[in-house]
Amino acid sequence: MELPVSLSKTRRGLATHRHRGPVAIALALTCLAGCATYQSKPLPEQAESASSLTALRGYDAVPLPLDEAAVQRLVLLNNPDLRTVQARHAAAQAQRVQDSVLPNPVLGGSAGYLLSGVGDSTAWTASISQDITSLITLRPRREAARANAGAVDASLLWEQWQTAGKARLLAIDLVEGARLMQLQQQALDLLAQREARETQAIAAGTLERLTLAPDLAAAADARANLNDLQRRQLDQRQQLAALLGLKPDVSLPLVATLPAPALDAAAITRDADSIRRRRPDMVALQLGYQAQDASLRAAVLAQFPALSLGYDAAQDNSRVRSGGPAVTMALPVFDRNQGNVAVARATREQLHIEYTTRLATSRDEVDALLALYVQLHQQYQAQAPAAADAARTAAQAERAWRAGQLDLRGYADLTVAAINRAMAAIAIEQAMLEQQAALELLVGRGMPTSLDQEVITP
Repeated sequence: MELPVSLSKTRRGLATHRHRGPVAIALALTCLAGCATYQSKPLPEQAESASSLTALRGYDAVPLPLDEAAVQRLVLLNNPDLRTVQARHAAAQAQRVQDSVLPNPVLGGSAGYLLSGVGDSTAWTASISQDITSLITLRPRREAARANAGAVDASLLWEQWQTAGKARLLAIDLVEGARLMQLQQQALDLLAQREARETQAIAAGTLERLTLAPDLAAAADARANLNDLQRRQLDQRQQLAALLGLKPDVSLPLVATLPAPALDAAAITRDADSIRRRRPDMVALQLGYQAQDASLRAAVLAQFPALSLGYDAAQDNSRVRSGGPAVTMALPVFDRNQGNVAVARATREQLHIEYTTRLATSRDEVDALLALYVQLHQQYQAQAPAAADAARTAAQAERAWRAGQLDLRGYADLTVAAINRAMAAIAIEQAMLEQQAALELLVGRGMPTSLDQEVITP
């Protein structure tokens, strides 16, 4: 038995409607799933630095006392400024996605209800169009977005490397400064002992103050020098604590001595020849130039008339329907994108000059520091025999003083002279270690090739 035609069509329509319902719901849920949601993230009421070394990330994995490598590692993991690296890295990647997508198609429509006159239906229009200019410039825009994201990561890597280098220099200054303080304290103790005895003699009237004025001045100078060293040590310890994200009063256990300077000048020179590929700031400038070059190409392509293609359909009040392709084009009468082209070209030229200048000055800096290191090494070797002779003389003076064959004044003069020689040697050694660290920083020697994941993922 066949169903009536009208009933059959009605049932087919109901069945179709039942199938369309779940499909429409699924489509709506899919669209909603792709939408971003908002969640508030209020700022903290208070924040403070770590109050102990044990609160630092990576503390359990470094040896104590801390050497240069351990200090650098802890700084990379805990430096407050580097903790923002993750956010800047994520922002650069998000901007890359945004700059690489096409604009959405434009959908339009209108309805014209019949108010009077002939006709028996509602008029309507519908249209859909796509910006063609964005398709033309898509490839260079994507190249620019990719290069910009790479430039940001390279800049962050250079910032990470510079922060580690600063921590290394502070560790060198603190360790060598502690050695200088120890020697200066020995000199002051001996001079203060002599000063006390001479002051008693002056009070007793057995010695003239004018005769002992140089001795008293030497003790005062030694005391002032020690005070300067102590202030410098405190300032440098506070700087290192700030790099580690610690409170200023946290004690930092550092090694007592550092390996002797051992700069490989030939290796530094070889690395300097490839500095454009080794140093992240140079790589960042190259990527920035590539991005700007792609932006210039996009601007040149965008100077052609803006074009949109689409399809229009319409129905009037008498049910007459029409449809067909639609083209929208801007007339390049006033704006031919010449301003954006000029800005992009000028920016590219600026980056070209900046990169060329940085490349030249970087090599000049390396050559200058190498020359200074050579000079320091020569000075260190030249003063070594005098320092050794002064140390032997001081040892003989101590034995003579203890045997009663030399007075305290002569013993103090010879011993302090040996201490000053030793301090001068340490000062030169410290300068050599600083130049070595600066050279390795400049040529990127020993640096990683990518951002430390522990650093960018707190």
